[in-house]
Order: sequence, then C-alpha cells, then structure tokens
Amino acid sequence: MGIAESKEPEDLLNWEDIKKMKYSWNVANEVLRLRPPSFGTFREAITDFTYAGYMIPKGWKLHLIAQTTHKNPEYFPNPETFDPSRFEGNGPPPFTFVPFGGGPRMCPGNEYARLVMLVFMHNMVTKFRWKKVIPNEKVVIDPLPRPTQGLPVHLHPHKP
Repeated sequence: MGIAESKEPEDLLNWEDIKKMKYSWNVANEVLRLRPPSFGTFREAITDFTYAGYMIPKGWKLHLIAQTTHKNPEYFPNPETFDPSRFEGNGPPPFTFVPFGGGPRMCPGNEYARLVMLVFMHNMVTKFRWKKVIPNEKVVIDPLPRPTQGLPVHLHPHKP
C-alpha cells in the first residue's frame, strides 16, 4: 500500500518499486513453499552416495519432490503453518527451498515468475477487495496443487 500511495493512480510499477516489495516476496515464497508450482524434478546422481542408510549409485535417476523438501521441520519449524517471516534475512539454507529447482538447472523463468507474482499481488491488493466464494475449498495434489472447485472469487474494485 505504501508503494501505491507514493504513485499517481495511472502510474505503473517500476523496477525500484519491485525491489521494495520485500514482505510481498516473503508472502509469495511462503505460498510457493506450501504449494510449489511443480511436482518435482528428476536428476542423475553424479557420484555414489548414501542417503538415509541407502546406497545410491552414480548414474541412478533421482526424483526431488519440492513439497516434501519444503516441509522438512529441521529447516521449516511448524511446516504446516503459514509464516512469511521464514524468508527474512538470508532465508532458509540453500537447496531447502526449491520451487523452481536449484543450481545450474534452475528454471530459467524464475525471475520472470517473481516479477509477475509481485505485480499481480500489488494490483490485487491495491485495486480490489476480494472474497472466496467457497471459504473452505479443498486443495488436492493431482499431481500439482489444484483447488477442487477452481477457486472462484468475487472481486470488488476499491472506491477511488
């Protein structure tokens, strides 16, 4: 709201505005942690290693499931609780939060997705009041998170 109040109604967001949206980005990251956009990713083991007592040989195909990684209580205490403060400061340790993958094969559109999410959130908050039509709608993982009824909402423009 602070960004909106500093602009004229017809002004568009600029890069400086986006950089100021730290809390909004924490909120978006917490949503991505609880409901990652991808079911997971496949990788190939580049060396032999042991995981949870099992020997994984070089060359085996591995499947990383982001939803499971994001709910590890060692890195995300009370993992089912919505808490954007998890992403303050340096945020979680590397490779514990991977909604777009990680390392050299990270999704090339991750920064574009960030920009789209922040602009969308800004416009939804500053221009509309909204209410879910089905307040307790269930979300199923099929294989991606999906509201069972399509998440219908009523949008009402803010008064100018």
